[in-house]
Amino acid sequence: MNSPEQPLPTFDEVLLCTPQTSAEQVGLFLRRCLIPCQGGDKIYTMLYADELSYDVSCRAEELFQHLQCYSSSYRLVILCNCERENSYLPSAFSHYKVHMIPQRSRAEIQQYLQHHFRVTQPSCSAAAVFKEHMCVGIVSSKRAGMGK
Repeated sequence: MNSPEQPLPTFDEVLLCTPQTSAEQVGLFLRRCLIPCQGGDKIYTMLYADELSYDVSCRAEELFQHLQCYSSSYRLVILCNCERENSYLPSAFSHYKVHMIPQRSRAEIQQYLQHHFRVTQPSCSAAAVFKEHMCVGIVSSKRAGMGK
């Protein structure tokens, strides 16, 4: 996010974990991250790693320890819910833990995201529904089940 032209992460750089995420999915992700290739300077991110099942988490840690010897210059970020930091994977990687403080203001982050999510040619698309022709939007309600 150092410049507006810096791209958003691509699909292969992010793994959104759920309790249904398989060991195979995590393994493929860790291989992309830890085995050197000509992919450039990607930053790989596992979101909600605390949601992984115990078995998948154990296998992920084992694979990480095995693959770590292939590269010393990998960039891996594991994000977890702070209320579940005692689950297996966050505990296994706790010695790498860094408390993050945003380096940019909220306004700068919003401006960066607006730059990347704005539809360039307004047309008859769903982007016409959202403010300033954004191709994404958040719809929320304080009342549950109100047809969002």
